[in-house]
Amino acid sequence: EEDMYRDAEEIEREKMLLCETSFSEHKLSVAPEMDIMEYCRKEWRGNTPVAKMMRKGYEAVSQKFASIRRVRGDNYCALRATLFQALSQATQLPSWLQNEDFTMLSENLLSKYDWIKQWQLKQKLGRKMGEISDEIKEYLILLRKKWQSISEIKGPIEKQEACDKVFKNEEEEYSLYEALKFLMLNTAIELYNDDKNGRRVPVFSWLLFARDTSSNPCQLMRNHLNHIGHSGGLEQVEMFLLAYALQYTIQVYRLYKYSTDEFITIYPNDPEKDWPVVTLITEDDRHYNIPVRMCEETKL
Repeated sequence: EEDMYRDAEEIEREKMLLCETSFSEHKLSVAPEMDIMEYCRKEWRGNTPVAKMMRKGYEAVSQKFASIRRVRGDNYCALRATLFQALSQATQLPSWLQNEDFTMLSENLLSKYDWIKQWQLKQKLGRKMGEISDEIKEYLILLRKKWQSISEIKGPIEKQEACDKVFKNEEEEYSLYEALKFLMLNTAIELYNDDKNGRRVPVFSWLLFARDTSSNPCQLMRNHLNHIGHSGGLEQVEMFLLAYALQYTIQVYRLYKYSTDEFITIYPNDPEKDWPVVTLITEDDRHYNIPVRMCEETKL
């Protein structure tokens, strides 16, 4: 009985420590890297079938990546992990960010689609149309500025430090997510119009607009994009949309799908050959972490 009591006390202390750690990391969007198998052992200690499968999944990932960076688990998680990886690997400004009309995107869309005035910015609801346009324009300019400055840094350590700095500045960070969400809306509108005009569109586009809650871009905005970061994260089909908006291939190790064909899932299924690749890890398709330090033999 005495041994059992001590075990319980130890467990309780551990819970308290985890709570304290979680609280102290509240402002830290992307935690420092740690050994991927050490992280796995801490997270999945039991002998349940799920724990065993997760350990096997992490072991498979560890053949390619040595470390993991834990991502803050709010409803911006998928956007945060993807953008962090894209910026930390950036060596040049993507062509779509170089477009002269890029910063005019909010004005151009609002002039065509009155319903976009229902766009909900984080903690700033009920704005007038002009105010929304100006705010989103600021976010798009910030995205271009950050991408440009980080891509120009040559040294890997300096580049990583600059990237970390962005994800420690809460105001800037959430502004960038709003920019990404608006780019997703713009891409959805383009795909929807292409399909209506008989042009070829990727399969995920049909799935995106086959949902009862998003049969057109207006519904997609109201019922899905407006909720990302507030009351929900990205669904699977929206991961495809994010990949298309950024023109990046998003490769995800889905650990709960270990030993199936879906263990490594690519968004989109048929990416353009020149699209850069970012890699994420998920245990449940809701929360995403970042694998880092690709193993030397993998690089070769």
